[in-house]
Amino acid sequence: MADFRILTTGANGFIGSRLIPKLVEIGHDVTALHRYVTGRYVLGENYHTVHASLEDPAGISAVVEAVDPEIVIHLGAISAVSFSYDHPQEVNNVNYMGLINLAESCRTLCSDFKQFISAGTSEEYGNQDYFPIREDATLHPNSPYAVSKAASTMYLEYMRDAYGFPITICRPFNTYGRTENKHFVTERILSQMLDNHHEVRLGDPNPVRDMMFRDDHVDAYLKVLGNADAVGEKINFCTGVGYSIAELVSLCAELTGWKGDIHWHTIPKRPLDIDVLIGDNAKARSLGWVPKYDLKEGLIETIKELE
Repeated sequence: MADFRILTTGANGFIGSRLIPKLVEIGHDVTALHRYVTGRYVLGENYHTVHASLEDPAGISAVVEAVDPEIVIHLGAISAVSFSYDHPQEVNNVNYMGLINLAESCRTLCSDFKQFISAGTSEEYGNQDYFPIREDATLHPNSPYAVSKAASTMYLEYMRDAYGFPITICRPFNTYGRTENKHFVTERILSQMLDNHHEVRLGDPNPVRDMMFRDDHVDAYLKVLGNADAVGEKINFCTGVGYSIAELVSLCAELTGWKGDIHWHTIPKRPLDIDVLIGDNAKARSLGWVPKYDLKEGLIETIKELE
């Protein structure tokens, strides 16, 4: 793989903070875009940093012009679905308008631009009537977050078709393995169990999700980076196996040795939810990506870090 000049957003986030050291290790010239208020994760050295808000088109244009990236890996977003119901304007300003600001700056200002890799989401699919879900499914986003990501997909496809803009849209399914943020369901379950809570409080036990460990998620971006077969494509990254939240809880209890009571329906219900999200990963496999962790193996790794 050639060494590329890469600009990465979401550098301090869950995936970005793990991806950047790998990009540096490979030998890429990496610049990390930071907001002014960040710092959830500590990054390593040997990369550049720049500061701007995705919501500031002039600031983003200045960064893009200065860095002149060949490839952008756009991970920056407000990603909590529940947060988006109460903050739809903020979520869409960052996720959708921020993407437009960044992508249009790359289209008009970069001298030798090769690939815009964007983090989509399985949430774009919403409720479907067949499984596993393929990339050509009609989108049914059912949260402000999902709408912001579906709109971003459509905007990038417009840029691809109108200008030949080299997009790659990655659609990761539910990813776990956070050690800092306990908001997401797997981490919420494990943190309560590992903190010796006798009661675990959760929402609906019935939704089914395709759960992917964070290392496989990071590897997805490495597989599409500079890959001509990925340009112009939307690509699911997932295991192809679904587990209900109740099944996830049982496995977490088994692995942690936790014994206690589950109190379902004790956190606020979403206005809309998705019953089943299981993805088809055939296209990702054709690019050389294969998930290395099943759910049990990924949970064991997560538990080791949380203990």
